[in-house]
Amino acid sequence: MTEFKNGELALKLLPKMGDMTWDRFGQLWLDNAAVNATFAERGQSIAALRAAHLGDGKSAVVIAAGPSLKRRDPAQALLGSGYKGAVIASESAMLYCFRNGVVPDLVVTLDPHPSRVVRWFGDPNLTVEKLAEDDYFARQDQDDAFADEMRANEQILELMSKYGKGVRIAMSTSASEPVVQRAIETGMSIYWWNPMIDDPDLPDSKTEALQKENGFPAINAGGNVGTACWVMADALLGKRHVALTGVDFSYYDGTPYRNTQYYHDAVNLVGEENLDSLFVRIHNPHLDSWFFTDPAYLWYREAFLEMIEEAECETYNCTEGGILFGNGITFTPFAEFLKRFR
Repeated sequence: MTEFKNGELALKLLPKMGDMTWDRFGQLWLDNAAVNATFAERGQSIAALRAAHLGDGKSAVVIAAGPSLKRRDPAQALLGSGYKGAVIASESAMLYCFRNGVVPDLVVTLDPHPSRVVRWFGDPNLTVEKLAEDDYFARQDQDDAFADEMRANEQILELMSKYGKGVRIAMSTSASEPVVQRAIETGMSIYWWNPMIDDPDLPDSKTEALQKENGFPAINAGGNVGTACWVMADALLGKRHVALTGVDFSYYDGTPYRNTQYYHDAVNLVGEENLDSLFVRIHNPHLDSWFFTDPAYLWYREAFLEMIEEAECETYNCTEGGILFGNGITFTPFAEFLKRFR
């Protein structure tokens, strides 16, 4: 049984996270999808990837950008193993991949944010003034390259020019226009899909309406790009052994609250003095270590554990950290997975 500490408010909010997410982002998803309809011809339906050959064999490795990425450095193990299966990366892990000479077979993007997500693709319009208005990247426990954000942006622009052309990207119609423009500018091969906003079988379903409007398949992405990568490996590409790296859904114990993704939102909700009520500590029995998480990532974890019951693949959490463990998940070192499936 999973051990929890603190986070009383987070556990109360958990059943409401779906509605809260829709209230906050729902209209933005739909607005972005409407804009992206004008770019539809610059790509094709993600259904085309069903017939594509991505990686040898029936295994895949997912690389996401959780805090374990810089601690575990999976790219070195991946390159050293001679692994030939599919590599699927979140857009947030592109800098890490390209900088280490890993070119993913598929990149996935989902988040609708109008200005932040484009940073993963390199923002040609980034300025020092813009950075002063948003400390989202600077304060988080992530890639050390972002210690100098302008230099990091220059590096991403350079790497996208070098590696971007022809890289397949599973582009959610919820993506912002700047993200789509950057994918087009760098020559990425775009494959469109719709996020499953609600149950498509319900009357007046927004998901069904979106499918009818643009003709693209709807995919349940579990609310986050890491889960979306795993779904692509399982349901789209038919991989039967899928390793997860950088999928933490949490932070390492001792990380300051200020260095978490939703810090400002948390302070606005409960105040600095009450943050312990909003962050849940969870014991990982495989590592005998404690991690902590917020309501959003806890919701993602619960959604993943529900989704895995319907998955066809065997899932190996090779993150070597975090809180994603439970029925249907084999928690194992990345080196062991690579040894078995290289």
